[in-house]
Amino acid sequence: MTYLYKNTFVMNYRTDCLLEIRPVIPNAVVTDNMSMGEKFQNKTLRPILKLQNALLVMVFKNYITKHKNGFYELSLEERLSFVENSIQKDIKFRNSLKGIIIGQYTEEEYQLYTQNSSALNKRMMQMVIGRLKDQILLFEDNIVASL
Repeated sequence: MTYLYKNTFVMNYRTDCLLEIRPVIPNAVVTDNMSMGEKFQNKTLRPILKLQNALLVMVFKNYITKHKNGFYELSLEERLSFVENSIQKDIKFRNSLKGIIIGQYTEEEYQLYTQNSSALNKRMMQMVIGRLKDQILLFEDNIVASL
């Protein structure tokens, strides 16, 4: 009985802490007529991606460095393609990015996620790709170091 109480207390505390540190996104509206995926995107994914943005940028910068593939010699269009291809084709890298995001889920969010993980993973990765593409200029050598 004591273990159950302590475990419940710890999980409630964890949930409260996770939700407390998430940024509020005023235009991330959730309505009754939205699909489960849209609700999950606006209520969970968008705040987590905003919270984890600096880390996601740093992780991608590290990916560029480790793969020494001439990213900095690529044109802007090629860099944008590189972002998308890296996340879609490098399964280990994609799983690492998913872990950065899923680790911020509450228990309830994780249960929702597991019910439709395939569709939510696609949605999640498209959002990460979009965020990184929107910030492509941050991947210049001298800019990311200051994050």
